[in-house]
Amino acid sequence: MCRHLAYLGPEVALGRLLNEPEHSLVRQSWEPRRQRSGTVNADGFGVGWYAEGDPVPARYRRSGPIWSDLGFADLARVVRSGAALAAVRDATQAGADGEAAAAPFADGPWLFSHNGAVRDWPDSVAPLAAALPPRELLRLTARTDSALIWALVLQRLRAGDPLGAALAEPVREVASAAPGSRLNLLLTDGVTIAATAWGDSLWYLADARVGRAVVASEPYDDDTRWCEVPDRTLLTATRTRVELTPLKENSP
Repeated sequence: MCRHLAYLGPEVALGRLLNEPEHSLVRQSWEPRRQRSGTVNADGFGVGWYAEGDPVPARYRRSGPIWSDLGFADLARVVRSGAALAAVRDATQAGADGEAAAAPFADGPWLFSHNGAVRDWPDSVAPLAAALPPRELLRLTARTDSALIWALVLQRLRAGDPLGAALAEPVREVASAAPGSRLNLLLTDGVTIAATAWGDSLWYLADARVGRAVVASEPYDDDTRWCEVPDRTLLTATRTRVELTPLKENSP
C-alpha cells in the first residue's frame, strides 16, 4: 500500500527527485517494482518541502493520481528544496476524505507518511485510539489508519521524543494490537529522517561526501549504492550518516 520517499541534501528541483528518474515516485504510482501489496497507487498523492530559513514545510496534496495532475508537474519543475517528503497512495479502504487522507501529514516542522495497512482496522486499534486525549481524536484530519498512527506519533513528538523513538513505540503498539499490520512509517523535520521497515520494502541511498540521504519504499534508479533495509528495522538518517536499529515487538 503506497510508495513514499524522503530526501535530505543539496537543493534540488522536486521534478529531478520525483519525476525524472527512470523508476521515479511518479512512475511507481502505476508501476512499482517492489511493492508487496497492491499494484496501483492512484488514490491521492502529496509532497512536502522546506524553504531555506523556514522550519515549517509547505505541502501540495491531491486526491487523484499524480500522473494526471499537470499542475504538480509544473510546480515540481521550478520548486527547489534541500529537504522533502513525498508519497503516492493506495487506499486501505475507499473513503470520502479526499486529499486530507493523502500523505504527507504535517504539524509544525514535521512531515509524516505511512506505507502499509492496519489489520482489522479500526476495531483492532480502538483501545489505542481511546487512550488518546479527546482533543487529539477531534483533530484527526481523516478517518484512516494512517491518520490515527500519525496522532500516536505526534503525541510522542510533542512530548519531546526524538524522531526515531516517536516512530518505534507506535509501531510496537500497533503491531501488538493488530498483528500482521504493515507499518512502514516515514518522518522528517527537514534535518533528520526517521523510518521503519515493518512489512514492506524500504531502501536508502547515502553519500556523505555531498551530504545527501534518500530513504524510499524502493529505488528510483538502478544505482548500485542503494541498500535495502531489513524488515523490522528503525532507520535514522542525516545528510552525513545512516543508522539502522532492529525493532522488536512488545512482549505480551
